[in-house]
Amino acid sequence: MKRVEVLLTCDRTLMSDYHGNEFIGFGTCAPPNFIPEWFYGFLFFPPIKSNNGIPVAAPYGLRKAEAQLLKEGFNVVTVSPDHLGEYISEAKIIGIHTMDPFGLGPASSTLAAILKKEPYLAKHFRGLLSNPAIKEAKKGGLKIIVGGPGAWQFRYRPQFIEKSGIDCVVEGEAENVIGRIFNAILNGEDVPKHYEVSVKDAPTLKEIPDIVGPSINGLVEIGRGCCRGCEFCNVTLRPLRWYPYEKILREMNVNNAGGVSMCCLHAEDVMLYGSKNTSPDDEKLIRLHELVMKKCDSISWSHCSLAAVASKPKLFSRISEIIRQKQKWWGAEIGIETGSPAIAKKIMPAKAHPFKAEEWPEVVQAGMGIMHDNMLIPACTLIVGLPEEREEDVLKTMELIDDLKRCRSLIVPLFFVPLGRLKSEDWFRKAEMTELHKQLLFQCVEHDFYWLDNLIDLAFAGKWYVRFLREFYKVFAGIAKRKARQVETSILQ
Repeated sequence: MKRVEVLLTCDRTLMSDYHGNEFIGFGTCAPPNFIPEWFYGFLFFPPIKSNNGIPVAAPYGLRKAEAQLLKEGFNVVTVSPDHLGEYISEAKIIGIHTMDPFGLGPASSTLAAILKKEPYLAKHFRGLLSNPAIKEAKKGGLKIIVGGPGAWQFRYRPQFIEKSGIDCVVEGEAENVIGRIFNAILNGEDVPKHYEVSVKDAPTLKEIPDIVGPSINGLVEIGRGCCRGCEFCNVTLRPLRWYPYEKILREMNVNNAGGVSMCCLHAEDVMLYGSKNTSPDDEKLIRLHELVMKKCDSISWSHCSLAAVASKPKLFSRISEIIRQKQKWWGAEIGIETGSPAIAKKIMPAKAHPFKAEEWPEVVQAGMGIMHDNMLIPACTLIVGLPEEREEDVLKTMELIDDLKRCRSLIVPLFFVPLGRLKSEDWFRKAEMTELHKQLLFQCVEHDFYWLDNLIDLAFAGKWYVRFLREFYKVFAGIAKRKARQVETSILQ
């Protein structure tokens, strides 16, 4: 047994490199299905390699917590969930990072509602809390702290906190509070069951530590917060901060030293790096990519906005030239959300800046066309059942999706989840779906399957195991397509 004061871990669906493609990780949002669970896990969230139970890379948020605790002098180790028993006997606290613990996130809740099963990520999170090693250590006084992007979901599952023996859930940017909470627990003091970090406690750039261990798929944060102010988003409630080049490169060095040669730039809008408003800063964005591409073999983005792309097509083409010196394509998550100018004006007026909200459908078409021409492959989201959505709004969205059929992309419809300034609104549920909603969902399914084979080929091009994995994904896609059409038939009848 290894002596350690604080353990950090996460469930199996998060402790994976997803075959080197972050977007394959979205497969964890699906429920168990026609593929055997062991094989589905291999396809979509294979376990990451570890040395004596220590993972070679870990989720970025977990690495930030680890760095902060080490900075404050804690004896802390990040461990694979499969090796907890080797370390937990002497631990006093276990910190668990979570992304979507109950499957309440937009993607997983939508799939769960349609397929009527709990998604893999929720199943594995419950499995982690039920781990016999944790249960036994809990009897000896182990304290359980949970945090991460999914911490908000515990507000809807307070009974789970008690039932699972969780001592504290930390919600928000925790750098300035995590040490106080852990020290209080070690000193036998009471801590709240749910601690929400206030805006005044949000860390400044200088207070955010560099990671000290490699992050999964080389994810590196380049900024926090967002200036667009969409009402359905939590991130817009946080202050906007951009990391300097030196901080980004230091974290890339940590990844490179750990054998992670790829890089995923993470921000709510990578195109706005260094900008104080919704207009991209050409010089800073170009310089960022020139520096980053010297230090990695391949790159991806976590998110970017269609408006920023559409407003600076020449800048985007220049960024594409820099990136495609080493690779044929790259990916990012993109928020379309609606095709209705009226809805856009009500809940996300700045999402179209520097264009007008009324021009949102045209902005989407322009941005998607530019991405298609420059080989950025977007995974796009739509929000179904937004507050005050009317029939004509759904029709506008359907018209937009039809206009995008020649743009290489995935388009994923998601049921509305009350977050951000809309957290007091009601959830959208399957029972509320109209015939138009159903048609929109399957319009997206048809779009995605039209492009899927092409996307699979691009995703695995140049990799030694491409022939092996590619064929499995294509077989899975073919079966899923038939199943989806069966579901479509039953729902529309």
